[in-house]
Amino acid sequence: MTMTEVTTVLTGRGLVESPRWHGDRLYFSDWSAGEVVAVDAAGRCEVVARVASLPLCTAWLPDGGLLIVSSADGRLLRREPDGGLALYADLGAPGWNDIVADGRGNTYVNRVAFDPMAGEDTKPGTVHLVTPDGVVREAADDIAFPNGMAVTADGSTLIVADSYRHRLLAFDIDPDGGLSARRVWADLGEGTPDGICTDAENAVWYADVPGRCCVRVAEGGTVLRTVTLDRGAFACALGGPDRRTLYVTAARWQGMTEAEMVAPGSGQVLAVPVEVPGAGLP
Repeated sequence: MTMTEVTTVLTGRGLVESPRWHGDRLYFSDWSAGEVVAVDAAGRCEVVARVASLPLCTAWLPDGGLLIVSSADGRLLRREPDGGLALYADLGAPGWNDIVADGRGNTYVNRVAFDPMAGEDTKPGTVHLVTPDGVVREAADDIAFPNGMAVTADGSTLIVADSYRHRLLAFDIDPDGGLSARRVWADLGEGTPDGICTDAENAVWYADVPGRCCVRVAEGGTVLRTVTLDRGAFACALGGPDRRTLYVTAARWQGMTEAEMVAPGSGQVLAVPVEVPGAGLP
């Protein structure tokens, strides 16, 4: 696919991440600004929450509640109807990254066990389960750099991007929300998966920062489609009225240990038409 088939929804942002389609708007996070932003089809933006956290990822609960990961202080927040933020669960130590909720209200939050921005040595990370009653427990370990996550349309499987091992992992979701039957869903070769989403044919789209692309893969790793960009792709989500638009958050990557990880003002939200609609969560 050429860049001419990619349209720009908005530009001039910082490190943009965590796109989520909800209702009739796309929500995304600008980590540089500490903002969760909603944008409509006309490009009108509204800041719906401000949290000084990096990472800054979000998930929608089945009841319509918006959860926000406040990574720096190890808290999971819920946006209240008046726009305020309340504690949903205490996650403990800092370092939390992506989040996804399933159709039963279970929430999965993953944690990177080292500080890449400080240049620390790599340590395997984890995925934790937060049940609707606020109980937090570890559900999976030994993920080199846990990144984007998605729940399949039937609610049976959690897929996790293991960025540093260049693969997608899959887990069965047990009746109590626990994870079992760990397996490699797809070996991506040189692909480096960041944010991910699933579609109605059980394929996964993954965003790739160093590869400057979004890639659609089948279980096993067969590449079905590639969208090439002129900057790093951090995350993607299928949305729009029929979920046939791939929204991509992208920016010019400068490096994990740089004072500004992306070039200021290079953050964009992009849109790409697709044939297979989105399915599953987020």
